[in-house]
Amino acid sequence: MTTRFHYPDWFDELVENGLSRGLAQFASHGVPLVLADGLLRDERSHDDGQAQTRSTFSYKWQREDSYGSPAMVEFSRNWLEQRYAALWAHPAAQSDGGKRPLMLDAGCGSAYSSGILLEKRFPALRYVGADISRAADVAARTFAEKGIDAAVVQADLMRLPFADGTFDIVFSEGVLHHTPSTRRALEAVARKAREGGAVAFYVYRKKSPVREFTDDYIRGLVKDLPAEKAWALMESLTKLGIALGKLDAEIDIPEEIALLGIPAGRVNVQRLFYWHVCKLFYRPDMTPDEMNHINFDWFTPTYAHRQSVAEVEQWCHDIGLEIVDLKPEEAGITVVATKL
Repeated sequence: MTTRFHYPDWFDELVENGLSRGLAQFASHGVPLVLADGLLRDERSHDDGQAQTRSTFSYKWQREDSYGSPAMVEFSRNWLEQRYAALWAHPAAQSDGGKRPLMLDAGCGSAYSSGILLEKRFPALRYVGADISRAADVAARTFAEKGIDAAVVQADLMRLPFADGTFDIVFSEGVLHHTPSTRRALEAVARKAREGGAVAFYVYRKKSPVREFTDDYIRGLVKDLPAEKAWALMESLTKLGIALGKLDAEIDIPEEIALLGIPAGRVNVQRLFYWHVCKLFYRPDMTPDEMNHINFDWFTPTYAHRQSVAEVEQWCHDIGLEIVDLKPEEAGITVVATKL
């Protein structure tokens, strides 16, 4: 029997009006909420692209057979720990007089990433996850089954039911770019951090021109399909990625191809194709479904904006975030910043 999720006592002070009073419907900081199936929810959608994202990601995160194997978890753990090392050194992440830091996971999904990154840190935090999709139910169930002291709501990160300046840590891993505007989404979640608090996030980075074209072309073909059909169509891409990966072949690129954004040097054929032609994820220690999950995650959301480092730096400056650490990779950009 599945353990039932319950909101922790400390969460009551974060929402206005109804939780402690037992109301099934109320507004918190201007956001209408209903208590349904054990979770507080704002299931409104004012944007067709957001509605599509909600549906797509609900499907993806409820396919629990397609993520979470030991190999995938270990891959994710190494990647997350390396990128967010500066977050745990931030003063806002430290206990203050025995009071645990309050953390918002803006766009938590099934809490897959935060569950890995925070696995040993949950006891030292008060964690609040928020997601636009029904993946929030998966997160809540997981926390309940593991006995983790956490709160989860279903809500759009552009309209979170919490007061500005509430959280010591605001964390958003790979989510801000799935909104109508990455910049406005960053601004919306950063408002929830207190002065001196930490804001940590990861956003997609712009790729070379052929890859950018292919990404948008495929997304245009699949984004409006039923999720099951889009998943099935991804399988041919995943199989090609596996075939290229199994070649285990390398070539020498004698000089930079500036017109295509391809650097000179020796490169694996699958990685050349991956970064400069089409995202065909491959890792030999993952199952085909896990690789398909990653490709589906990339191609199916209506919104999947890509940014440059210069854009992200300017946004942080404009929003009032002082960058503590910025890690650019080919895939994306990770930032840990202080809210001024």
